[in-house]
Amino acid sequence: AFTISVDLKGQGVTTGISASDSAKTIKSLIDPETRPQDLARPGHIFPLKAKEGGVLRRTGHTEAAIDFARLAGFEPAGVIVEIMNEDGTMARLPQLVEVAKRFDLKLVSIEDLVAYRMQHDSLIVKKEDFDIQTRFGTFRLRAYQQTTNKQVHIALTKGAWKPNEPVLVRVNSTLVNNDILGTLTNDAEKKLDFMFKAVNEEGKGAIVFINQESQSLNLLNRLKDLKEIQKNGEMKAPPIVMDTKDFGIGAQILHDLEIHKLRLLSNTKQTKRVGMIGYGLEIIEYVNY
Repeated sequence: AFTISVDLKGQGVTTGISASDSAKTIKSLIDPETRPQDLARPGHIFPLKAKEGGVLRRTGHTEAAIDFARLAGFEPAGVIVEIMNEDGTMARLPQLVEVAKRFDLKLVSIEDLVAYRMQHDSLIVKKEDFDIQTRFGTFRLRAYQQTTNKQVHIALTKGAWKPNEPVLVRVNSTLVNNDILGTLTNDAEKKLDFMFKAVNEEGKGAIVFINQESQSLNLLNRLKDLKEIQKNGEMKAPPIVMDTKDFGIGAQILHDLEIHKLRLLSNTKQTKRVGMIGYGLEIIEYVNY
């Protein structure tokens, strides 16, 4: 998340835009002794706030920089820069590999960091594990508590699978108040019916419910969307979009369920997720429901 841009006051800093001024400002931001009054606003350095849990929660450059510094034994802070190609475009991984070779630099990808942390850390703890009778039949319910915010997430599974066997999976980002909107519009309930029906017909699969944060704000935003949809005479609730920060938590739950190859239940356009390989996940197929 972006915060207010700053420059260090004094200590030889003039306009704040030079490399020297920027370096001094950055060092002051990392220094725990720096106080708000030591910084001028607005400035030329944009501080970013990483999500607690690092790349296991969100596969972003901000989280990767913090994790990388922490794992190296340094203060959990970093500086992010974009290396540009000669034509002015941003360098991607293939070009960065060439830059690393040219200047004899070490190169670590976000997927590398995710894979390492998946072997050594976890942001979830299993709290419940039992069979539950539902109107869709018998499912096994597992409840996981997230260590960074105590949020509880649910996984409902049916049947069994072998290691590396493709498994039908749906990961939902959900709100406490979503049941209200779903009941009013009868749309969310229909979607759940389709998901559970698909898993029942398959005889095995997993449906994961990721509990979203900032529920009040998300609900207000969804109510605005619902208002616009209703103007068009449609009776359905606006979809809850999976927040990027939710993906890492869902991936760890799937890892605990010993699911590595996914037949993903999805009606949205296919997008590549950064860090999929690091999480040990591979989407084999997209299945409409």
